[in-house]
Amino acid sequence: MSIWLKVRKVMLQYFAEARWYTILVALLFYGLSSWVLLYFAGEHALLGVYDFIYWLAVTGSTVGYGDISPTTPAGRMIVAFYIIPLGLSIFALVVGRIASWVSAQWQKGVLGLKKLTVDNHVLVIGWNEARTLQLLKLLLRERADIAHTPDIVLCVKADVTNPLPGEIEFVKVNSFNNDEMDRAGVAQASTIIIDNPMDDVTMTTALYCAQRNADAHLVAYFQDENLSKLLEQHCPNVECTPSVAVEMLAKSAFDPGSSVLHHDLLDVQEGQAQYSLRVPEQADETPLSAIFVAIKQQYDAIFIGYAPQGDYRKMRVNPSLDEHIKAGDKLFYIAKQRINDIDWSRLVSAEGV
Repeated sequence: MSIWLKVRKVMLQYFAEARWYTILVALLFYGLSSWVLLYFAGEHALLGVYDFIYWLAVTGSTVGYGDISPTTPAGRMIVAFYIIPLGLSIFALVVGRIASWVSAQWQKGVLGLKKLTVDNHVLVIGWNEARTLQLLKLLLRERADIAHTPDIVLCVKADVTNPLPGEIEFVKVNSFNNDEMDRAGVAQASTIIIDNPMDDVTMTTALYCAQRNADAHLVAYFQDENLSKLLEQHCPNVECTPSVAVEMLAKSAFDPGSSVLHHDLLDVQEGQAQYSLRVPEQADETPLSAIFVAIKQQYDAIFIGYAPQGDYRKMRVNPSLDEHIKAGDKLFYIAKQRINDIDWSRLVSAEGV
């Protein structure tokens, strides 16, 4: 093997694994050596700083506008046998590395290996296949109806890739209760939804998330209702949602159509749906009877209950019309779509009722 072939093999192997600083050094050497060769060839018209940088980029990448070109025979030979061949190699190397970096970043995003920069997002932890996919689609549909559009992040341990690339963010971890969760922004999330196939994993994950982010609205799904009660004792800010499938079966047996009714109330794509709104701080105390009538007349919505000061454990469903609604209470209603930008003063005014 000739010396040239050996040098070529070593250079190809070296630059194939080259880092960015190596490429930068090669680029600087290429520019400096080209300037020196053109200087000795007498191509002084090309050697101005801005003209040289422009001409070298155009010539080395073979774009070749031709507005500036060498005039001496030596200059032309230098361009033909040094600047263009070497420029093509470096240009291809730079483009290849950029494409490789972009592809690697995209792959990291799809595989969930990248640390996210998110804040006040909705974090879904766990993977229950079709159910989780349906949950994500419902979250996207709900998000479309509100002014604030938080990022939705799915964090899993399962061997899956991003099920909705371009619509949600995705993070894959080995454990739901260690510092790996920082990649999903667990401490910055505004809402954390935990839904795992195993209740014990849900329990430990909920305890960890409550410790890392005490201000987040924490929602956990349990198959065993006893575990949900145990978690609520340790985490006051958690909202546990046990399975109600069996209850729906029993209810439908004596009240046919109950399961269809509940599905309609929760479906955000068809029929009516259940939503909520918080009474603003500047609102005056108002009789529930006034709100009950006004919300139907003005927004064609049905009032179903409220949580005093947003405390879900004190939920008042179908309360007496003699009760009063105060600032900070959370109202729940049924409507065809979410009521955005509600005019509270008009809602409770005598003229509106």
